[in-house]
Amino acid sequence: MTMPEGNLASLAAAVLQPGFVGTTPPPWVCRWLAEGLGSVVLFARNVVDPEQVAGLTATLRAERPDVVVAIDEEAGDVTRIESGRGSSRPGNFALGAVDDPALTEEVAHDLGAELAALGVTLNYAPDADVNSNPDNPVIGVRSFGADPALVARHTAAWVRGLQSGGVAACAKHFPGHGDTRVDSHHDLPRITGDRLRLNAVELAPFRAAVTAGVQAVMTGHLLVPALDPELPATLSGRILTGLLRDEFGFSGVIVTDAVEMRAVADRYGFAGAAVRALAAGADAICVGGERADEESARHLRDAIVAAVVSGELPEERLTEAAKRVGQLSAWTVAARADRPVRLPGDSSGVGLAAARRAVRVTTARGGIGLLPLAGPAHVVEFEPPPNIAIGPDTPWGVAAPLADLVPGTTAVRYAEADVPRDPTAGAADRRVVLVVRDLHRHRWMRAAVDRALAARPDAVVVELGVPELVAGRVHLATHGATRAAGVAAAEILTGVA
Repeated sequence: MTMPEGNLASLAAAVLQPGFVGTTPPPWVCRWLAEGLGSVVLFARNVVDPEQVAGLTATLRAERPDVVVAIDEEAGDVTRIESGRGSSRPGNFALGAVDDPALTEEVAHDLGAELAALGVTLNYAPDADVNSNPDNPVIGVRSFGADPALVARHTAAWVRGLQSGGVAACAKHFPGHGDTRVDSHHDLPRITGDRLRLNAVELAPFRAAVTAGVQAVMTGHLLVPALDPELPATLSGRILTGLLRDEFGFSGVIVTDAVEMRAVADRYGFAGAAVRALAAGADAICVGGERADEESARHLRDAIVAAVVSGELPEERLTEAAKRVGQLSAWTVAARADRPVRLPGDSSGVGLAAARRAVRVTTARGGIGLLPLAGPAHVVEFEPPPNIAIGPDTPWGVAAPLADLVPGTTAVRYAEADVPRDPTAGAADRRVVLVVRDLHRHRWMRAAVDRALAARPDAVVVELGVPELVAGRVHLATHGATRAAGVAAAEILTGVA
């Protein structure tokens, strides 16, 4: 016998993790928390400064003390708490380049302590994908690297560090988004490896995360025929229940990537994807990156209730999902108890110290003596198309930190549509610094850099992405475009470091 629809609605609300617009919780979110909503997720649009975020989460807890407050804070190029200025910590790829798991754990603990002070209790990180395809348009420096063993050990270290700081970690994007050229925000990626390959590469970091005690795993909207030839991972019982639950022994919360993403929404519908994900074994439905309003949340809740009433979604499965969210909530409450209060901010210096260790300098013939720069430079930054996971407004680059160290430094930034024939024009007698992101992935950028180096062979190239292609007589690779990475590069360019 199906329970009353009012009770079903409360259970359905318990498994949603909606976002919202505004720097304070809107009335509908507060009302829903009182009616059973178990979680919310914060985005950059919800963040102004630490004091405001702490106030926002306090308001949420006034409505429901055990609410799960999630955020997508990778502490690298993908940052929400520092989206206005760029992350003060290096991202995964930089930490993988250093390959010191103790450092990775320290950086993650530092982040966990800061998030806990802000009232955040679940972080959609670390990214446990193996970036085995250098042409991947959405993962790249978000991954620890292309070596599965390296990614596995740093995923485990990151999980331990974040959770020791008081915040639940969420390894993503299961079963692995690294070997693709398609962004699941726009279409459905296909991972073609056989099961032996998947075990050795894609799945290894997730096994390590489970062994490390990760509290949550986020699904990827990925078609993996070796595991399920028909359904994307987010909607696949074979993958979520058969593999992650039964084979890996994971007992925490399975949360979906945003269900409004086109990889699933275009094929199964917005609400249809959510219902199918719950039936397959997911426990929490992430929504609100794009559809961040009460109407969208209500649409999902009502569709879940209707699916239980019709028999499409077993009531026991919904009850189990809500119970797991409740168990995560209890973990976060215990993790916050008796934790020392830490003022938010990056005053610890852990992030910058780690970013400095991640910089690699390659000097070719003719490059000796080109560093440090003597006097103000002219910085030319080449801007690739925006990555939707990173967001278009997060600051990046070397020009600003270099100008702080050397007043008089000039700068220009070019996108593909406006790059001139001679990108170094206007440099006069200044040294030129060419700043790129994933040079190997953008043909127009490679052509522009080639022209610039032909005109100014003494130019220094700074790569803020994946350094698959090394160009120039002197090449600096920061392994990420965070604020900390830009400062670390500027220090080397000027001889401060």
